[in-house]
Amino acid sequence: MDKIKKIFKSGDEKHAEHSSPASSSTAPSHAPAAASAPSSSTGGEIPDGVVLHTTLGDITIALYKDQTPRTCKNFAELARTGKYDNVIFHRIIPGFMIQGGDPTGTGRGGASIYGAKFEDEFVSSLKHEDKGTLSMANSGPGTNGSQFFITLGPTPHLNGKHTVFGHVAQGMDVVDKLGSVRTGSGDRPVSEVKIERCDVV
Repeated sequence: MDKIKKIFKSGDEKHAEHSSPASSSTAPSHAPAAASAPSSSTGGEIPDGVVLHTTLGDITIALYKDQTPRTCKNFAELARTGKYDNVIFHRIIPGFMIQGGDPTGTGRGGASIYGAKFEDEFVSSLKHEDKGTLSMANSGPGTNGSQFFITLGPTPHLNGKHTVFGHVAQGMDVVDKLGSVRTGSGDRPVSEVKIERCDVV
């Protein structure tokens, strides 16, 4: 646990030092749901991070829980309660991002812990400037559910459109492996790659 916390700390310091980089392509998205979420937050302490145990290896995520508490709470609680277990990465675009978190595996599903959808949590200092950035997939303003993506390169055109709420603290080699799998129609992997289970840390 101490080792993981050190990873989180060094990752946060590294993030604070980065400057804005060059651009990439299309935005991750999913279909909107009918209802919006209430503005009140659920109780409980927000963890420092989440470990995603995938079919290709482990990815340790450090959460920006102080800057984006509602988004981090949503992600961590979905992970803790098994909502991401055996969920595939349904959309992968080499050099851009890997997208998952939809329990239906279609890119159209996935509710938040607050109801159906909840509002964006933009923070000016948190940007899509690095490889390994964790951000929420959406279909427009205020449509965050359970889907998320991890960037494979700088994607500054997504700033102000998707909530950045964490980064890969360990396991970027696994993210790279996921980002290089063969895909077919709709950027869907030909062979399933998935999150087998999650640990909240």
